[in-house]
Parts: sequence; C-alpha cells; structure tokens
Amino acid sequence: MPKGDTVIVFDCGATNIRVIAINSKGEILASESLPNNTQPDPGYPQYRIWDIKEIWDKMCMASHKVVSQIDVNHIAGITVTTFGVDGTLFDKSGKMLYPVISWQCERTNPIMSNIDKYLPLNDLYYESGILPFSFNTINKLIWLVEQKPEIVEKSSSFLFMPSIFIFLLTGEMVNDTTMASTSMLTNLRTRGFSENIIGKIKFPFEKIVSPVEAGTVIGKINTKASAETALPTGTPVVATGHDTQFAIFGSGAEINQPVLSSGTWEILMVRSEEFMSGKEQLDQGITTELDSRPGLYNIGNQWIASGILEWARRNLYNEIKNNVYDVMISAAERIPSGCNGVKVIPDFYNEMKGKPGGQILGLTMASTRDEIFRAILEALSARLADAKRALENAGGFKTESILCVGGGSKNRLWNQLRADYSGVPLKTIGQKETTVLGASLFVQAACGNAASPEEAREAINYKTEIIEPA
Repeated sequence: MPKGDTVIVFDCGATNIRVIAINSKGEILASESLPNNTQPDPGYPQYRIWDIKEIWDKMCMASHKVVSQIDVNHIAGITVTTFGVDGTLFDKSGKMLYPVISWQCERTNPIMSNIDKYLPLNDLYYESGILPFSFNTINKLIWLVEQKPEIVEKSSSFLFMPSIFIFLLTGEMVNDTTMASTSMLTNLRTRGFSENIIGKIKFPFEKIVSPVEAGTVIGKINTKASAETALPTGTPVVATGHDTQFAIFGSGAEINQPVLSSGTWEILMVRSEEFMSGKEQLDQGITTELDSRPGLYNIGNQWIASGILEWARRNLYNEIKNNVYDVMISAAERIPSGCNGVKVIPDFYNEMKGKPGGQILGLTMASTRDEIFRAILEALSARLADAKRALENAGGFKTESILCVGGGSKNRLWNQLRADYSGVPLKTIGQKETTVLGASLFVQAACGNAASPEEAREAINYKTEIIEPA
C-alpha cells in the first residue's frame, strides 16, 4: 500500500525544468522551476543538443527544494514527462554515447526533405501517422546511422528523454508508448515500433527498447538517485512520458471530446477510438499519436494562434503599457461581426513551412486597429472550425463540445467566437497544470490509490465554465 497520495512529477520542457509535488485532489503542494536551454554540439558547434548532465543537475536542485517543503512519508510515487521525439543511444553499461540532438537542431532538415530516399512519405505517414517534421526521431536515427555508424554499432539501447531520467532515477532502461508514438517509427495499428520503417533506415531494430504502457512501475529510486534528489530510496517510479498526451488526459477530456490547447500555437487534439492516416489527412496537417490508454488515438491539428495576437499587440497597440489585452478585447467587443468588411487570412500552412503568407483584406481609410484585431480573432475561430471538421472526419465522431486550456482560454471574446464558429459549447477549466495532473493520475493508480487513472481523475474539481454558441 502507498504511504500517501503525494506524487512527484519531473517535467522537462524546452524553456523550463520543473519538479512539482501534487496530491490526489490535483492540488500543487510544492513547485520549483529552473530555466532550460539547448547547448552547442561539442563536435558540431553549429548544431544544438540537450546537455543531459546540466538538466539532471537542475532536476536534482529543484527536487531538493520541493522535498524540503513536503512530508516525504506521504510520497506515493514519481514520474517524468518531457517534450516528444528527442533521445539518444546508450551502451550496455549505461553510458550515453552521443548527446541528445535537440528538436531545435537543423542538422536533420535535409534528411526529412529527402525521406523518399528511404521509403515513400505517403507510406511512412500511413503507418506512423506523424507529419513530416524535420525534428522527428526517425531523422536523428538516420543521421546517426550515416554520420556515426561506429556509435550505432557500439550501442545497446535508444532511450527517449523521459526514459533517460528514469534510468538515472532507477537504473532501468525502458521506453514508453506515448514517446514512441511521436517518433515516426511506430505502427499505429500494432501500437509498437515498426520493423518495416526501422529496417528501411537501416537501424538495428533490437536496439530500440520496446515501449511499456503508461502507468507501468519501472523500478524504484536507487541509493545514488536518492542522494542526488533527496527522494526516499525505494519509492516507485512510474512510466508516463510525452507531455501532450498527459495534458489531454489531465484536462478531463472524454473520448471524442476535442481539447484546444491555446498558446503561441494552438493544438486541437482528440482522444478517439478510430483514426485515418491517408493523403487527405497528410494534406490537412493532421498528426496521430498513441493515447496514454491502449485502444485510443490522439488525433491532432495545429496552427499559429496567440503568436498572431502578439503581432497585433506589438504593431497596433504598442503605446498601451498596462492591461493591453483587456483594452484590446474590450474595444474589439464593440466591433460588429464581420469587422465592417475587414478580413484577415493568415496562411497557416505556409507559416508552418517557414514561408511568407497572410493577408489583411477590405481595408479602407476608415478601418481601425480594433477591426483588424477582431478580424484576427474571427479568422482563428474559423480555423478552429476547419480543424474540428478535419478531426471528425479522421476519427469518425461528432463533436458535442470543445475543451479549451492554456493562456488563450482567458480571452472572453475569443472564447465566444470559438463557440460561435464551431457551433458547439466551449468549456474552460480552472486546472492549469494539466500535464502534471494527467501524469500524476497514472501514478496514483499504479501505486494503489485508485483502481485506474480514470477513477483517480474523478477526484478532481475542474471548475468548468461553459460558453454556449450565440
């Protein structure tokens, strides 16, 4: 039986490394954050890597501070979440053989551009469901095979980022399904790594550590890790993994209920029992990953969102220094629907490819900045409606409501327009730490505090607010 209901989550993001203690009600008991950043690759200064020792040292520092603020006797278990795709090779002794190539590194750009050299893109997308981003794990393995064959030969295991830190905590080398599904190396239909894909890139299949499901107890805090983190020896360490999958679970989303994560980019994702990964989905920019629960798929679509609002603030409202977004929203609320003929067309797909795009139409001598700002919100809301239809088609479901989380969920006018354009209620929640919460629920279940993550989730008060379409 667990000692208590406190879960420690190590959450490694691209800009911040956090350690958070959270209880079974979703209450944050203690939290510590330190900045994260890439470093130049020692062998290729123009390329970017993650310094695992630096990140681990920061995790340990943060863990000491968190542990000092809680009762360690109440810790039930520990887990690790990170961004997707990144990882590296280890030998049998546990020595890391090459730095972790960052998703921000440009060395793999030409590989993805010429992926047909290895297997046709349509076939690769059909099997893996992942869009052809240059940062995908497949490209890093190809780079290692072609540029560092001696390291590949010497290696024993490829571990993703969460598994690297779990190895440092427990000494066990195990990957998880959610991270594997971000790699462009898996078969969605078998829920495992694809021998076909990995064989085509000439990487030894036996060196890809088979993934386990979220909620699996990997091991326990060993003596060395205990000294470094101040966590009690013997505390269970549980597999979770990719932050996005646990954010959608932690949001409280039910099956076939799309979740809109609204920030600089917006990601609309749904937990679905079905998926499609044909040319239509590829052209629409849909990525499908494996859900944290077997039998489900996370179908997603993304586009630039608050980044465009920030452009409007910077260029149209620069003289306003205090409460600028409150001023912008209040002014835009007075503009009628249709924005007096002003229309914004951000070219989302070209922007994703790094190409120029976007237009502002219908400008007259009488046009105002408030009309332009509202037109941006209407364009983004229309983009949400398009994405909703694309997800419904790929997943074979009908949307009853959309759950909105993230910084963009605080914009009342935008929320109303989202509901209006999508034609379904928009729901916002009071819970902000959805990734950490979602991961912690799997730990609660794994450590015996609940029969399942879903049962653990029933204890959370989400403080839901509903915005109906006008």
